[in-house]
Amino acid sequence: MMKAHKGDLTMAGEALNKSDLSIAQRLWRVHWLFVLVLIATASVGFAMLYSAANGSFDPWAARQMMRFGVGIGIMLLVAMTNLRVWLKYSYAFYAVTLLLLGAVELGGTIGMGAQRWIDLGVINLQPSELMKVAMVLALSRYFHSGNIEDIGRPTFLLTPLFLVAAPTALVLRQPDLGTALMLVIGSGAIFFAAGVRIWKFVVLLVMGLASAPIGWQFLRDYQKQRVLTFLNPENDPLGSGYHIIQSKIALGSGGLFGKGFMQGSQSHLSFLPEKQTDFIFTMLAEEFGLVGGLGLLGLYVLILAYGFTISLNCRNHFGRLVGMGVTTTFFLYVFINIAMVMGLIPVVGVPLPLISYGGTAMMTLLLGFGLLLSVHINRDESIGRRGAADDF
Repeated sequence: MMKAHKGDLTMAGEALNKSDLSIAQRLWRVHWLFVLVLIATASVGFAMLYSAANGSFDPWAARQMMRFGVGIGIMLLVAMTNLRVWLKYSYAFYAVTLLLLGAVELGGTIGMGAQRWIDLGVINLQPSELMKVAMVLALSRYFHSGNIEDIGRPTFLLTPLFLVAAPTALVLRQPDLGTALMLVIGSGAIFFAAGVRIWKFVVLLVMGLASAPIGWQFLRDYQKQRVLTFLNPENDPLGSGYHIIQSKIALGSGGLFGKGFMQGSQSHLSFLPEKQTDFIFTMLAEEFGLVGGLGLLGLYVLILAYGFTISLNCRNHFGRLVGMGVTTTFFLYVFINIAMVMGLIPVVGVPLPLISYGGTAMMTLLLGFGLLLSVHINRDESIGRRGAADDF
């Protein structure tokens, strides 16, 4: 065991078995600057929901603040839990979430034309959101158990491909194309981080493009219309193209510094649809302009930088994969939502993380960030392929 210098808690922490860290030591090792950035980002969301309700905390801002407070508590509880616990129960978490997706298929709550929720009374649970974290844990555990020779064998990849395909198929049946794409792309990032060769991704991409005409036939009519509207939104400006056209008008009208807090005409005169959820970035850009939009993007870049740094600094493979998976999932939330409201990709139901109103998405993100903080706290712990401590 290494000798700790006086007053150097970091060196002392490295010398201990991290599974024996006390609660106080774990609290000391929490990345509190990262937590502050999360709070600052969520605060922007509270302000925009207050504006969306025309200067009222009801019905959105107050509930969002309450959910965030509960979520922060859950995040810290997850962070305080040893990483080995998440490794041990990762498959169980995945299995339970998959069963919840099956329950949605059998008798879920229908809203906005889709069957995606389970009514728990207090909250409508959306299992497809939880699956984004459950899949990260399951894939990370699976690839943690193998070595580079195993990953090079095509048969070794059959199990993780099934872990991805099963929930993706259930999510597509809801239907929720946006979440299905996030599950596939997010899992692809874990495959890449685990060491899967690039040529295998190229093969899958070519196969996907070749099967696109067949997949088109299985899309719902409204999904086909979204793609056609993306290609030419002016073809039906008062119908299917209305949302994206109004979004572009609001984005452009904000200019450099915006029209001012609660002064956005497109949003407050009800021209902008779903201003509290999918199109909340548009409302922010209208009220605070390019400067406000770049400010929020700056906060997102900080979160991403912290996430990737925490992942790369982790000694154990499981922690690195979990960190990469959580951070990539967060990036996909940001990219898809902002690209959608700018007209760069078709409109899909993906919220803006920590900003858009929503319960399950908020809790899922904070659960994922809790895992990321757990990776940071246990960053120096060695975890063997069977979960036992060993030395690299």
